[in-house]
Amino acid sequence: QAQLVESGGGLVQAGGSLRLSCAVSGRTFNRYIMAWFRQAPGKEREFLAAIMWIGSMTYYADSVKGRFTISRDNAKNTLYLQMNSLKSEDTAVYYCAAKGYSGTYYDTSAYDIWGQGTQVTVSS
Repeated sequence: QAQLVESGGGLVQAGGSLRLSCAVSGRTFNRYIMAWFRQAPGKEREFLAAIMWIGSMTYYADSVKGRFTISRDNAKNTLYLQMNSLKSEDTAVYYCAAKGYSGTYYDTSAYDIWGQGTQVTVSS
């Protein structure tokens, strides 16, 4: 059974950095797109970034382009999200997710495997 487990969240001051990790297990993700989303209180889940498990293509939301970097380590079966220049509006629960190649990469409903989420709080 496919499983995604996020870690690395916490409390950070504005302007600081965090790196989130997502450990993947339970199946082969060679034909999957992996992504990071976030959800702030009272708001819809928001796409942040996506990467193909095999290949070099990456995709970013405009709100995080230039500040966040998605990457993966296939040997460690781990997905990462490096977050720099954090702002108070980045406070949210962050989720990793996976989907096959069908559907658009930024569409929340296209992802069928989700982690439990990790809280990121940015203090101003």
